[in-house]
Amino acid sequence: MARPRHAAFDKVKTVAENRRARFDYAIEDTYEAGIALTGTEVKALRFGEGSITESYAEVNNEEVWLINSNIPEFSHGNRFNHEPKRPRKLLLNMREITKLHGAVARQGMTLVPLSVYFNSRGRAKVELALAKGRNAPDKRAHIKERDWKKEQGRLLKDRG
Repeated sequence: MARPRHAAFDKVKTVAENRRARFDYAIEDTYEAGIALTGTEVKALRFGEGSITESYAEVNNEEVWLINSNIPEFSHGNRFNHEPKRPRKLLLNMREITKLHGAVARQGMTLVPLSVYFNSRGRAKVELALAKGRNAPDKRAHIKERDWKKEQGRLLKDRG
């Protein structure tokens, strides 16, 4: 029997976060994926360097790849340094990969990385979201709804 999944992922140290993605996309589902990195990439991430602001993921040949993520070269890496914007393989179960591939192919959804972090075991992980893009009216409605929820909280707090 499979272990039950936690509602929130075990994030010990967040390295990079894509805060704009939650505004630009309506997030349907999130997945925790491992990421295949070289030694100097891990060292650069441990120093807090890295960016996923304009990155996305795609499914190719039953593998998921993180495209356009930037992990700058490690300062002490000399000849063993890595390429900063190379595609990086994401590690997911085959069942999750087929589900993601079906959603992207049939429903026109997008795979967006939300954050890169280290878990409690020291492994680098990517929080990957299956999302649908929002257009301008949807964004305005989202802002309106978010502001109304803040105002509701203030009103309830004032009333006691």
